[in-house]
Amino acid sequence: MIDQELNELLRIRYNKLSELREQGIDPYGGRYERTHMAAQVIDDFPALEGRELRLAGRLIARRGHGKATFSDLQDASGSIQIYVRLNDVGEQAYELFKKVDIGDIIGVEGTVFKTRMGEISIHVLTFNLLSKSLRPLPEKWHGLKDVELRYRQRYLDLIVNPETRDVFVKRSRIIASIRRFLDDRNFLEVETPMMQPLAGGATARPFTTFHNALGIPLFLRVAPELYLKRLLVGGLEKVYEINRNFRNEGISTRHNPEFTMLEIYQAYADYQSMMDLTEDLVTHVVDKVFGAYQLPYADDEINWATPWARLSMLDAIKQETGVDFAGLSTDEAVDAAKRFGFKPETKLLWGEAVNHVFEAAVEPKLVQPTFIYDYPVDISPLAKRKADDPRLTYRFELYACARELANAFSELNDPVDQKSRFMTQLAKRDQGDHEAHAYDAEYVTAMEYGMPPAGGLGIGIDRLVMLLTNSPSIRDVILFPLLKPREELGEEEAIVAPQEPENA
Repeated sequence: MIDQELNELLRIRYNKLSELREQGIDPYGGRYERTHMAAQVIDDFPALEGRELRLAGRLIARRGHGKATFSDLQDASGSIQIYVRLNDVGEQAYELFKKVDIGDIIGVEGTVFKTRMGEISIHVLTFNLLSKSLRPLPEKWHGLKDVELRYRQRYLDLIVNPETRDVFVKRSRIIASIRRFLDDRNFLEVETPMMQPLAGGATARPFTTFHNALGIPLFLRVAPELYLKRLLVGGLEKVYEINRNFRNEGISTRHNPEFTMLEIYQAYADYQSMMDLTEDLVTHVVDKVFGAYQLPYADDEINWATPWARLSMLDAIKQETGVDFAGLSTDEAVDAAKRFGFKPETKLLWGEAVNHVFEAAVEPKLVQPTFIYDYPVDISPLAKRKADDPRLTYRFELYACARELANAFSELNDPVDQKSRFMTQLAKRDQGDHEAHAYDAEYVTAMEYGMPPAGGLGIGIDRLVMLLTNSPSIRDVILFPLLKPREELGEEEAIVAPQEPENA
């Protein structure tokens, strides 16, 4: 029944398209010079009242009253009411306007006024049809029964859902604010390869491809880290990249195979420097984009004001569970991890056991911004080893809302130690760990020329936007998230309900 209704609406609109062309009216106009945006008219009404302006946008609602029609025109800034009257535009133009459908894009010229109900409006004198819409818009989201259609047809989501538009406007402003912060501190924005001969810089399963001309397999990057640190060797002392990464892993509300990361490297710094930088950067973004440090997320109120809590991983585990891993051997640590419900298929390393318990018992409790530092070397193949405890590294992760938001190291710059850790990762790969780090001989060669002591930081942009905009899923902050294709397009089309009856 819905399919038949939709097909009839499409037929009506295609007929209107033909009628317009038969009348010599171009249904897909060209350039239109507008003088103002909707929000500007509303914000500056006292100064603009009575002035003649030109606006353009999409018709999203209308209320007909015989010889006069009120409609809502939406542009990128918001929506404004327009008033079209037969006596002002003429009979021919008014008949044309009555045939304009919800979803059509038009340009209007008219004067600014306020109705008796107090609504700021445009009294239209002339209008132009700029783009004919052939499909009916959904009625907000009452007409979308499948929530995934918001992601599959993001353009519809943006048209009818102002909250969605607001999220992506804020995302853009967050990224712009990050760039300004780093540029003002003399960091240099750089670009590194997205196709790499080795998948390095993170422990993750990569996507593979093949270069026909060179005849070699390549990987989509899982991280830019090893290339950015080559630049430290080359003398670029403060660099950053806002980059797309690709990891061939599961999809969830927190993970998308293609995602955006910010990575920063600073010579002669360490992980303490990166903690301070992270606090300064995030609070700068929160202040500039949101104008307040207290922001809601789900059922919690997150206080982004600094200073944030700082705890070592071992202390955090001990506080939460009573288990002191500092004094445990590898076998004892594995036994302790098993008490938390873990059933490892192979014998765990000491650091892996520690990390399991942390993720199970501590991570879910980290709601307010918290730095967890001194991670085990077994799970940190690129971080500098601690001088006073070689089982640990100078590494931290930032958590908020029980989610990892940032990861940072005092970077390992000892090529002998780095080579040894790569060999350990290779052994894990031989045992079946597909996410173990590859051996990157070229990176070791670069380190052998001398890499300065440095701090490195990675922040997940998508997760940061999620937390700051109170978005429950990573798909809510990625314009076009990866989705499994639908078998039949008709299934999607049938879900879209019309907003208003169409005129034949």
